[in-house]
Amino acid sequence: MDTTSTTDSTTAWSTGGEDEDVALKHFAVLDYLVFAAMLVVSALVGVYFGFFAKTRQDTTSQYLMGGRSMGILPISMSLIASYISGIALLGLPAEIYTFGTQYWVIVFSEVFVCATMAIAYIPVFYDLKITSSYEYLKHRFNTSVRLLGSAIFITKMILYIPIVIYVPALAFSQVTGFNLHLITPIVCIVCIFYTTLGGLKAVVWTDTLQTAVMFGGVITILVVGTIQAGGVAEVWRRNQVTGRIEFFNFDLDPRVRHTFWNVTLGNYVSWLASCAVNQAMIQRCLAMSSLKKARAATMILAVGIMAIVSLSCYTGLVVYANFHGCDPLLRGAIKKPDQLLPYLVMDMSSTIPGLPGVFISGVFSAALSTMSTGLNSMTGVLYEDFIRPMSGWKHTEARASIVLKVAVVIIGCVCVTLVFLVEKLGTLIQASKSMAAITAGPLLGIFSLGLFFPWANSKGALAGGLVSMAMVSWISLGTQAAIAAGRITFPKKFTTTAECPVGSWPLDISAAPTTTNTLLWNATSAAEYLHSEEAYEKESPFFLYSISYLWYTAIGVIIVLSIGLTVSWATGFNDLEHMDPKLLSPVIRPLFPSVGKHFIRKKRAGVDQEDGTCTNLLRPPESIITNDKLLDGDPAKEIIKNPDSGI
Repeated sequence: MDTTSTTDSTTAWSTGGEDEDVALKHFAVLDYLVFAAMLVVSALVGVYFGFFAKTRQDTTSQYLMGGRSMGILPISMSLIASYISGIALLGLPAEIYTFGTQYWVIVFSEVFVCATMAIAYIPVFYDLKITSSYEYLKHRFNTSVRLLGSAIFITKMILYIPIVIYVPALAFSQVTGFNLHLITPIVCIVCIFYTTLGGLKAVVWTDTLQTAVMFGGVITILVVGTIQAGGVAEVWRRNQVTGRIEFFNFDLDPRVRHTFWNVTLGNYVSWLASCAVNQAMIQRCLAMSSLKKARAATMILAVGIMAIVSLSCYTGLVVYANFHGCDPLLRGAIKKPDQLLPYLVMDMSSTIPGLPGVFISGVFSAALSTMSTGLNSMTGVLYEDFIRPMSGWKHTEARASIVLKVAVVIIGCVCVTLVFLVEKLGTLIQASKSMAAITAGPLLGIFSLGLFFPWANSKGALAGGLVSMAMVSWISLGTQAAIAAGRITFPKKFTTTAECPVGSWPLDISAAPTTTNTLLWNATSAAEYLHSEEAYEKESPFFLYSISYLWYTAIGVIIVLSIGLTVSWATGFNDLEHMDPKLLSPVIRPLFPSVGKHFIRKKRAGVDQEDGTCTNLLRPPESIITNDKLLDGDPAKEIIKNPDSGI
């Protein structure tokens, strides 16, 4: 769809009503200046760290890990920006507008996710001082499991980033009239530019800048929108009378799209996968100088996520309060729920010049930060797990620098080509969660199998990961295909066009009623609403497709653990006495006192098993020997105190 067709379609429904001016409004000069300033500053950050910073980004340590000397503030802001993409800024308001506030209770689970991450997962990765979190899988299991985990992660990010790119392009197209597919390459070029030049430091500091812009844009919109709707009380009242305010639906049926249980418990597992074992998150935690700082950053992350999610959800209430009598979707002013917020912003632009520019800058900031994080982390995994271990590859910092930068460009281009598929998916929140679950469940399952089940072996991890990914792919892709084909629908909250100006009709003029009678059109919209409920009740898709998408990640984890432990039992459990205790989560080490009993004895004797049933030493022997915490209570401690004992 080119620019001309966009403008024509926008004006088609405006035949003299008050909203004609709103439909025709696009970016003003001030808006373009605000938006351009954000892009230019982001690019300059990359230029600075690429050419002018005291520490050049020409080593793998600097480029991927920031020299492991990053501070709490930039890392915290980067973590927040990495999680809150444009999907949340546009998708959450659309979710609340369309389906109600039940999804809002995800904030309950996010606090527990950060606590779990800080206590049970990060200490293991941080103590190992690794670059790729998938190095852990090699030492806990074997090289094959490591490559499986790395491949799953890269697949996950390549599926996720196109959705992230599509979001700001959709918003920009809505408020400017430019072709959505022309905007997409622009987003990627800017992001690839500063990520390629500046490495992790450029990514982290642009994330910090973009987080501030993101919060500023959201707060500005919800404040102005609340005032325009008549205040907080009126916003709440208008949503309550249509049944949008619901937080505690305790229905135990897993087929119900959103209940208290699947939004809290299901999302807990989903978000744990996104944070605790995600290279993009772990890489930032490992870039800090101490475990204490890494834990502090995760706590700040929890606060930031709760804040931005709550602001975005409230914005959804504000959007409905402003359109409660004239739904832009039913009227045909917009085509997708994810365009609701941009449409409201343009409605406000007459009173606040520059507001659309601030809004789009915030959405683009969220998208750029998520995309740059993904590119940087994927590049690290690709190099550390696939290229560097290759036989015949001679690692030099100069060669590595070139490979890393070329990889960023290539991966970025691949992601751009996949954007065209995103338009066929359902709502952004459900689509992103469903696609992410394909890889999130298997990854969290494999890592958890290693961290919490010491007797699990590499054969079990491989089998569990492969079966889990196949099953969740089947469920997720099958469900999305059914939604795209219209075979599965969900009951939506009631909307109306009863208060639309006379002459405001759908884009398809041939489908409009023969009269402009508001009551007739309102009856049509009510019938359409009731029809959606009937379709939901009568639809009989394959039973696995009926399960709420929020359970997909949990299903993936359960499959990995059950298959992994079964196969491990069938092929022979690990010998716990010969395992490195540091590869287990600190929360379960006390439960297995026999773990590592003969670990140091065998290492000092030069025994090194490679059959996948036990693990290799992660550090030089002396680093283990001098670690009193590891050796406390270990009978091998006497060997260290007296190396000449003859044992």
